[in-house]
Amino acid sequence: MKVSPQTGAPSRSRIAAASLIGTAIEFYDFYIYGTAAALVLNTAFFPDMDDMAGDLAAFSTFAVAFISRPLGSALFGHWGDRIGRKSMLVVSLLVMGLSTVLIGLLPGYAALGVIAPFLLVLLRFTQGIGLGGEWGGAALLATEHAPPGKRGLYAMFPQLGPSAGFIVANGMFLILGEVLSDGQFDSWGWRLPFVASLLLVIVGLYVRLKISETPVFQAAMDQHRIARVPFAGLMKHQWRRVLLGAGAMTIAYTLFYTATTYCLAYGTDTLKIPKTTMLALSMVGVVFMAAGTVASAMVSDRLGRRRTLITGTIGAVVWGLVMFPLMETRNTFLVGLALAGALALMGLVFGPMGAFLPELFKTEYRYSGSSVAYSLGGVLGGAVPPLVATSLQASGLGVMGIGGYVSAMAILSLLCLLALPETGDRTL
Repeated sequence: MKVSPQTGAPSRSRIAAASLIGTAIEFYDFYIYGTAAALVLNTAFFPDMDDMAGDLAAFSTFAVAFISRPLGSALFGHWGDRIGRKSMLVVSLLVMGLSTVLIGLLPGYAALGVIAPFLLVLLRFTQGIGLGGEWGGAALLATEHAPPGKRGLYAMFPQLGPSAGFIVANGMFLILGEVLSDGQFDSWGWRLPFVASLLLVIVGLYVRLKISETPVFQAAMDQHRIARVPFAGLMKHQWRRVLLGAGAMTIAYTLFYTATTYCLAYGTDTLKIPKTTMLALSMVGVVFMAAGTVASAMVSDRLGRRRTLITGTIGAVVWGLVMFPLMETRNTFLVGLALAGALALMGLVFGPMGAFLPELFKTEYRYSGSSVAYSLGGVLGGAVPPLVATSLQASGLGVMGIGGYVSAMAILSLLCLLALPETGDRTL
């Protein structure tokens, strides 16, 4: 293992690789499901429903993983705070990756009948369990190795994982859309990105097995400062920060899954924009998300996490009202602008979170606290928006109602941020 000569600690490049590659793979797995839910799962697993009901059913299976994520966060957080960050990062990667591969191999409704959607929901549930333990461990791996004054910079690496995972996932669907006919894609082509996840998991395991335990947790072990039941201590002493942290995270999820999962379905089904065009525009938008993530994470080391997050959240309040009028034009440039703006703002509020959420909690239950807050934010901000947006569209309120919902979630996150302290200047 590559180490720095002065301290024997892993180098920045090793930490960056171990924290980024895991979240990239985990989010790749999650995003290919979201894309498949928008494009094909309604017909593959819910063929007897009309288009709107099928979309709702497919997005409901998408939401299942967000519901199971807090359970995974509590489970992996408990053991991550008891026995270490590194081991839980390996296990969570395996759970997520193997569930994804099995989804790709699962026969559809035509072969298994009602058992097929049942097994789909079960595998989706275990996917969420794995992801619930992934992010917190990756964020702690970065922040607890970071030198003073650079936690935002180090925590940027796991926050870039979603951008990388999304580009690879959408890139695969884009290529498949170009080389396969619609019939081939709907029949078996959509399964290939799920099966390919196995290769990515092998790479991720190789990198993570070579990283050491974080010095902050090792010091807690040496000083016998390990809680017997970390989650109980978290709920007793810092439950308020869990809820406020979850609320602060909500807008990042809302922006992302509205701009990608819902807008992909809305753009292709309602606006009749070609599937490959929407996928390409989404990929361009995620480049802006990555840029926002890098900029805000680095700026947060100088200006503070809270101030940086508040700025991005205020921007999201405004963009929620702008996004769908741009989409409605059907103009390729303006649709791309709508997606790029939303995803850039997502990056601005997502970048500092890799340091902000871990800094809110004590070492004894930092894995549990940051993971549960992150995952609870995903329930409200990730699972709900595609369902709410589809329901609002069906109810006749139209896309302005959806934009208003995005702005409302931004206001909720803003209020939570105002109730939380600045954390950039505290020690871990």
